[in-house]
Amino acid sequence: MLENAPSTVEPSQSGEDRRLLIVDDDEPFRKRLARAMEKRGFEVNTVATVAEGVELARRDQPPYAVFDLRLTDGSGLDIVGELREARPDARIIVLTGYGNIATAVAAVKAGAIDYLPKPSDADAVAAALLDHEDALPPPPENPMSADRVKWEHIQRVFEQCGRNVSETARRLRMHRRTLQRILNKHAPRG
Repeated sequence: MLENAPSTVEPSQSGEDRRLLIVDDDEPFRKRLARAMEKRGFEVNTVATVAEGVELARRDQPPYAVFDLRLTDGSGLDIVGELREARPDARIIVLTGYGNIATAVAAVKAGAIDYLPKPSDADAVAAALLDHEDALPPPPENPMSADRVKWEHIQRVFEQCGRNVSETARRLRMHRRTLQRILNKHAPRG
């Protein structure tokens, strides 16, 4: 899927530094993404752990990076902070198969410029890495439903309130029992 997608980003002709660090513990996905990004003009270095990612971020200070959020030895957010410290202008994307609004906010606060759900195709990753910061991204093909956005917001406030139902209900200006019913339901689809 990743390799055969047509390249929409031409390799750099101007000698621009196109080094890319990919940290993902899913070896088949990591290899496919690396090959696809090389076809798009990036010089790719890949590793599978937070420890290796931190080491390469400090040593090589690549201008581009793609990190999986959940790795076998920790969180990709730990590498975001290390790379941001070593190279403040680095363009960092966080990928995850466990997406929700709270983790997207955490990724951006840590220093990532974007947050993409897995599996993401190489064109989406390249576009996120290379697009100007002030450009609006294209609308998602399958955006979350309004019910899902509401549910995610309630879950985020609930977590921020230390999972305290009464405090969450007060901050959301809703009745505690109504909130309890919402919290007891599964997330809406879509």
